[in-house]
Amino acid sequence: MVTLSHNNLVIGVDAGGTSTLAWLSKVGGTIADAPLSKGHAGPGNPRAVGFAAATQAIAAAVSSAFADAALAPSRVASLCLCVAGAGRATEQEQLSGWADSQGFADCVTVTDDAQPILAAASSDGVGIALISGTGSLALGRSASGRLDRVGGWGHLLGDEGSGYSIAIAGLRAATLATDGRAEQTMLLSRFMERFDLSTPAGLIESVYGAALSRQQLALCCEVVFEAAQHDDVAQEILNTAGTELSEMVITLARKLSFTATEYRLGIAGGVLLNQPAFRAAVMGKIGIRPEYVVDVPSPVAGACILASRSMS
Repeated sequence: MVTLSHNNLVIGVDAGGTSTLAWLSKVGGTIADAPLSKGHAGPGNPRAVGFAAATQAIAAAVSSAFADAALAPSRVASLCLCVAGAGRATEQEQLSGWADSQGFADCVTVTDDAQPILAAASSDGVGIALISGTGSLALGRSASGRLDRVGGWGHLLGDEGSGYSIAIAGLRAATLATDGRAEQTMLLSRFMERFDLSTPAGLIESVYGAALSRQQLALCCEVVFEAAQHDDVAQEILNTAGTELSEMVITLARKLSFTATEYRLGIAGGVLLNQPAFRAAVMGKIGIRPEYVVDVPSPVAGACILASRSMS
């Protein structure tokens, strides 16, 4: 078994609505450094799965990271929990108290799931992070240290431009077309294929009766992206989503007094990272120069950076 001093180790955790990732790294690592080990567990968003299930997933991911390193679980120098659904002080304090009680680390930091993206994209932590996955959010920090956000209101009040929002818009377009209340669209047939249906009425049971989770519904945005190659209705849904995401960034850049096209922009989330044409369209609407845009496929790396920074 490898012997390492806990004073030289940090743990970064990225807990989201689909999965929870934990990396064990050396203190002072950079985005280019590979972690010592990686751990994985189920959903860790307390708003989505509840506090008990979320913390259970976080603990399991941390334990998995130690196992991957062939190390016995032990207290490390610093832990950073970056958790979807924990953007407010109340949630962060609750998670911090839980982590302290578990004895994970000498220093515990809890943030939302956007700050590690900014840490990974910008060496000084200045810039904007844009997420479009199951949900959506833009978070930024100015050179003076001011932190602000746009979006992140959740699927009932916001999440514009997210996978969930795109999927719901596509399903609504399909049902309106079925009624004859809107333009006909191949989205209807594509969603029927997705759910293996013989009649449009089956969408009711597929969406409501199956009790699909928000994450499962968000994955249905793939139907809209596929149809958009040949369907004007689907393309307009994506155009609207792209505009909504770009407006988040433009609004936040203005609030933080950034120069229009010259600030670091970190991009994360399955919608933006897995749909290159959509990503390019959003960046074009923002108008930012390409050299300032950084894709962040592993926000957990930023969590490790934040864990190290919190020690200074």
